[in-house]
Amino acid sequence: MSTLTIMIVTIFVIGYLCIALESVTRVNKAAIALLMCVFCWTLLMMGPGAYYPEVAPDGLLHHISEVIEHHLGDAAGTLFFLMGAMTIVEIVDSNGGFNFVRDTMKTRSKRKLLWRVAFMTFFLSAILDNLTTSIVMIMVLRKLVQAREDRIIYAALVIIAANSGGAFSPIGDVTTIMLWIKGVITTQGVLTEIFIPSLISMVVPAAILSLQLEGKFDKEQNLPKAAVSQFTKTQRNIIFWLGVGGLVFVPVFKTLTHLPPFMGILLVLGVLWTTTEIFHYNTSEDDTMAKRVSDIMSKIDLSTIMFFLGILMAVAVLQEVGVLTAMGEGLNEAFSGNYYLINGIIGVLSSIVDNVPLVAGCMGMYPVAETGPMAVDGIFWQLLAYCAGVGGSMLIIGSAAGVVVMGLEKITFGWYMKKITWIVFLGYLAGILVYWLERTLLFAS
Repeated sequence: MSTLTIMIVTIFVIGYLCIALESVTRVNKAAIALLMCVFCWTLLMMGPGAYYPEVAPDGLLHHISEVIEHHLGDAAGTLFFLMGAMTIVEIVDSNGGFNFVRDTMKTRSKRKLLWRVAFMTFFLSAILDNLTTSIVMIMVLRKLVQAREDRIIYAALVIIAANSGGAFSPIGDVTTIMLWIKGVITTQGVLTEIFIPSLISMVVPAAILSLQLEGKFDKEQNLPKAAVSQFTKTQRNIIFWLGVGGLVFVPVFKTLTHLPPFMGILLVLGVLWTTTEIFHYNTSEDDTMAKRVSDIMSKIDLSTIMFFLGILMAVAVLQEVGVLTAMGEGLNEAFSGNYYLINGIIGVLSSIVDNVPLVAGCMGMYPVAETGPMAVDGIFWQLLAYCAGVGGSMLIIGSAAGVVVMGLEKITFGWYMKKITWIVFLGYLAGILVYWLERTLLFAS
């Protein structure tokens, strides 16, 4: 390994650590990711000839520009998909489309509420995404559970269920979106084989947490919520079904047109945007301007988008200098091609650092094969989707859902690690065992 490559890896590792320790350094991880991206590419430019010996010296700059544009194009597809999905969910939520979630979960029984939260979060996360679902569910929980000592237990379950639900859906988690867009997993494949393991990884922790909740809430816990929109109930329902139904339609659109998934998201956003503008014709401009799509888009968390851009482009540098390939070969040699063990370790690592760069790294480490575990919908790729998604729940900083819930409910790292980590780990292992049984007994080829 050359000195330049060692410097690039060092910058990446330092950036990685700063991202993982964001709560300690108090520096937004998006800023670190962008710096890491630029520094790594700059170092690559200091000695490009070592990495592209087949390119003539006078054509190196042009070649690297093409390489950057290629990786940027891959990253842009994921980023536009995320921005579109986040905007769609904001439109539905700001116009009262999720009121049914609160109404569906109303109950005085603490344990009944826990299971309703678990399954509602699990399935909503598969349709929307784990980050947005977590925000919606925490907003609902604040209206249903007043006692903080009870609410943080529900909040921890939201993290677990959101990450488990996102793992079996091609649009439920950033990592599964990345794998799906690259074409290494298919909609049918993950729904068929990852659904039950993901469900088990949620049910086991939920069952353990339910033992910590007894009794009923006070009658005042379930007060009705004031209307948040001037739209009629019919109009709110239309907005909900256009938004959520549109997100479900995206995989179908990709299959029918063979266009990138972000094109489907833009179609749904365009239809929903047009519909809400028409609905606004008969409402007061002063009262509804804040709910116009143009204003809602300004509320999208761009720092999250910038983080994904920085981390994906930084990982691309490691791919270009051959580090990822070497790591992949090293893991295979160390564990003799045991994909269950390799992915199990990746899942544990995803709880320590963000799972986005881990999955991006694995996509660069391992080539897609025609047949076997590395083929499309093979054991490796499906396990990667499961382990990276579910494994992120083990620590509260291991997933976007965990980080946002940590901020909203002020849950401490220590409390989560002491009370929740071991519970998540049991569910994680149970899901891997179920997947192994599926592959051995049902889907053996």
